[in-house]
Amino acid sequence: MRVIKRQTLLRCWTKHNQAETPLRAWYAEVRAAKWNGPADVKKAYGSADILPNNRVVFNIGGNNLRLVAKVMYTPGLVYIRFVGTHSEYDKIDAETI
Repeated sequence: MRVIKRQTLLRCWTKHNQAETPLRAWYAEVRAAKWNGPADVKKAYGSADILPNNRVVFNIGGNNLRLVAKVMYTPGLVYIRFVGTHSEYDKIDAETI
């Protein structure tokens, strides 16, 4: 998959030092993935939440962070829409961000 907005990851791990290693690992795993639909995401990330509007919420770093991505399966694109702590996540609408 091609990951768009890697800078969002960088901003998060600059703000939260403990986030760098798990976010780098997630990025590498997603880049190597070939997802054809939500079932493929769930197979790779059983704790991921599949939301309307092609959004997926990933638990990162032992569920310390949330990452919201818009996944476009046919062209193989993953747009990072949000990365942050649970309290930061609670302030957004993951279905529309």
